[in-house]
Amino acid sequence: MKLVIQRVSRARVGVEEKTVSEIGPGALILLGVARGDTPADAEWLAGKVSRLRIYDDPRGRLNHSIAETGGSYLVVSQFTLFGDCSKGNRPSYIQAADPDDAAALYDLFVEKLRALGHTVRTGVFREHMDVELVNDGPVTLLMESCGR
Repeated sequence: MKLVIQRVSRARVGVEEKTVSEIGPGALILLGVARGDTPADAEWLAGKVSRLRIYDDPRGRLNHSIAETGGSYLVVSQFTLFGDCSKGNRPSYIQAADPDDAAALYDLFVEKLRALGHTVRTGVFREHMDVELVNDGPVTLLMESCGR
């Protein structure tokens, strides 16, 4: 699994010009699932994301986790994170998991974050979405599951 984590002051997802999810301060997570990813990958990443210290302490240092700030997560599926652009001009998505497997691991990741006590909003799996965000910092991190 591959994540792009962006600290945001707000983020929103729309489908067909209707807002389906939005958050205030917190993190927007773009999540891609690769062939061969497992439930253990989803669980490990959820725990790791939950503990990330990417929020300012009173001295302005990145020393607090999202739980300490009262922030929320907005998790959006994005298979294009596994687009391979090394040959030709059209990305190959052969590394991306098939939609059924990806949906199950996406849902599990969200479930694990919620089980850790976080407020989590989501996009709509396999829909064309408009994603808006105000990146705070900017702080943007890339993360992959332990097996990659």
